[in-house]
Amino acid sequence: MQETILILDFGSQYTQLIARRVRELNIYCEIHPYNDYPELNEDIKGVILSGSPFSVRDVNSPNPDLSKIKGNLPLLGVCYGAQFLANSFGGEVIASEHREYGRANLTSVDSDSELMKGISVGSQVWMSHGDTIKRLPEGYELIGSSKDVENAAFRVNGEETYGIQFHPEVYHSIDGLTLLQNFVVHIVGCAQDWTPASYIETTVKELQEKIGEDKVILGLSGGVDSTVAATLLSKAIGKNLYCIFVDNGLLRKNEFAEVLDQYKHLGLNVKGVDSKSKFYKELEGESDPETKRKIIGRVFIEVFDEESHLVKDAKWLGQGTIYPDVIESVSVKGPSATIKSHHNVGGLPDFMKLKVVEPLRSLFKDEVRRVGKELGLSANLLGRHPFPGPGLAIRILGDITPEKVATLQEVDYIFIQGLKNEGLYDEVWQAGAILLPVQSVGVMGDERTYENAVALRAVSSTDGMTADWCHLPYEFLARISSEVINKVKGINRVVYDISSKPPATIEWE
Repeated sequence: MQETILILDFGSQYTQLIARRVRELNIYCEIHPYNDYPELNEDIKGVILSGSPFSVRDVNSPNPDLSKIKGNLPLLGVCYGAQFLANSFGGEVIASEHREYGRANLTSVDSDSELMKGISVGSQVWMSHGDTIKRLPEGYELIGSSKDVENAAFRVNGEETYGIQFHPEVYHSIDGLTLLQNFVVHIVGCAQDWTPASYIETTVKELQEKIGEDKVILGLSGGVDSTVAATLLSKAIGKNLYCIFVDNGLLRKNEFAEVLDQYKHLGLNVKGVDSKSKFYKELEGESDPETKRKIIGRVFIEVFDEESHLVKDAKWLGQGTIYPDVIESVSVKGPSATIKSHHNVGGLPDFMKLKVVEPLRSLFKDEVRRVGKELGLSANLLGRHPFPGPGLAIRILGDITPEKVATLQEVDYIFIQGLKNEGLYDEVWQAGAILLPVQSVGVMGDERTYENAVALRAVSSTDGMTADWCHLPYEFLARISSEVINKVKGINRVVYDISSKPPATIEWE
């Protein structure tokens, strides 16, 4: 039995933040579309309604049936969720005279209310809404206001049902975690026992029950997710785990040999497969980013299928899928749409007669690292930057050739080693270089050159959902630029990408 907080998603950009904040309290939670959530059972202890880009006044706005939830389970409505609870039960929601977005301060707080304990008058909160609750329904009690929002927080008499107009999950809400803790710990009564150690114990047991004596094949990438997934599977089924690490010709410089060596020290059963020529041949002449991704995904599947036949009676394919992959790939029936496809979400082609096992499917990236630390993996491995599944193929804009890959590998190596040497690597979430399909004029010695440009990219983030460009020291960037231009043949210009996500993405393709 795992105590669970159910988060119903109405399409808010902040929904994942709610989940992350709840999990910071060592309480397990799951995000589900508001109109497609699991049957309520004894594991589900409380429910949170997210915000939404919709207005409750819109005809087609999300309109969930809460008859089995409201009054039966502790319920917290956030922003749209609060407005829905007011509007649907006899209150009135109107359009604000001006959109309320940004910092605000609470001007009154009912400190006797369980939800508001430990939150003082003047506490800063984050508002993001175009509507406001003008009148609360009968039986609803006001427990918090701000200067511009009278009905900023309320509770329903006789129920453990609450609503708040502001976003406690956003870090600008100074006492947001206190409020969420009040709800999930003091009102719902969760035990705060969902820890890395408990996750490992539960997951290993579940894997043993699910897999039994079957054999599992897992494709390793050298990254954090696949390594932690492999270590968990190895702990559960031992010698019946068969790991494959494919050299697709799109890895970083020296990565194939270094990663294989690293895995030996972890005691994993790993086979290295050199498939460079196969990938290069299939990618030849192809410039479209989505087509390149599909080719790489297809060839990976073909390689794994070929290798799986060499493991007699293999029944399962292990994958390092994590929770953001799952959330981004689920199309909410209503406010949200699928953001992008992931190469490790969505099952396998029919010709692969393997079932999928995903030990990390419920974890965010930072939680994967904490589980890895609990498993005893090295800080060096756990601190490794994320690297895209298609590798350098989506950092080479245009078609792929072995020569372009070799050039980009050299640039990338200089950049990454530079970050490590300067003590900057751990301050960066993800870094890399992009080979641009652009040539520009330069001068080397007494000669005029007309050669390629590369872009350097370094971002800070917590889970890759949003990212800010890193303000790396000018002196450092100058040294890297000089080293790249002097040492990498064919490059005569280096630029630095100062775009954040959104609106840009981390990768260029």
